Amino acid sequence: MERLTIVKVGGKVVEEKESLDLLLNQFAQIRGKRILVHGGGRLATTLAEKLGIETQMVEGRRITDEATLEVVTMVYAGLVNKNIVAGLQARGCNSIGLTGADLNVIRAKKRPVKDIDYGFVGDILGVNTSELRLLLNEEVVPVMAPITHDCHGQLLNTNADTIAADLAIELSNYFTVNLFYCFEKKGVLLNAEDENSVISELSFDRFKLLQEEGVIKEGMIPKLDNGFNAMRNGVSQVLITNPNLISMARGTRLSLKED
Repeated sequence: MERLTIVKVGGKVVEEKESLDLLLNQFAQIRGKRILVHGGGRLATTLAEKLGIETQMVEGRRITDEATLEVVTMVYAGLVNKNIVAGLQARGCNSIGLTGADLNVIRAKKRPVKDIDYGFVGDILGVNTSELRLLLNEEVVPVMAPITHDCHGQLLNTNADTIAADLAIELSNYFTVNLFYCFEKKGVLLNAEDENSVISELSFDRFKLLQEEGVIKEGMIPKLDNGFNAMRNGVSQVLITNPNLISMARGTRLSLKED
């Protein structure tokens, strides 16, 4: 099958011009079909503060009330998404910015209230790739913002790592899919203070052990949960890396082999 590379980028990489330029330069050099999925949470927090809207976080996850939903939609689907699209156009990559509502690509439901009410946060129900595949076959690069919809007119804030993984899983029925999670670190670190303590290959068993020991924590946990889920469901390769290492495919490679 033809190769498809899906790059999910977030954190400081999309918020600082120098790191975003580096990422887009590397992304533009990837051969074959490509999709870019992005976050932008810190920019949303900054704008919310300017508008006098309090940001509430629980275990690294954003509580999305109605006012916050308006902010994240403006930032994710507007400012960040269109900056990335414009940057790719400047590098000769014909691209289109999308949310999950566009072309009905990603349908979700509002997360049920259990111990915590996350507000307008969406859990993915299904992915429709038919129009995405038409775009890919025309050499168009989809740029996905982390906003979905519930098919009843309601937009929902949805984790970008999960969006990337679910897109990768569904598209693995049609392509050999490589999924790159790209952020400011070189990979998953054994020591957060040592940038060179990268774990080159990480099995699920070791991930869970390091999580129990508190070595792997916070935002890295959902990233890895999504990555291993993608590999168990047909994705060829999952790599945690940063913009400098994309072209060399270096970083932390996930492995399904048992320890």
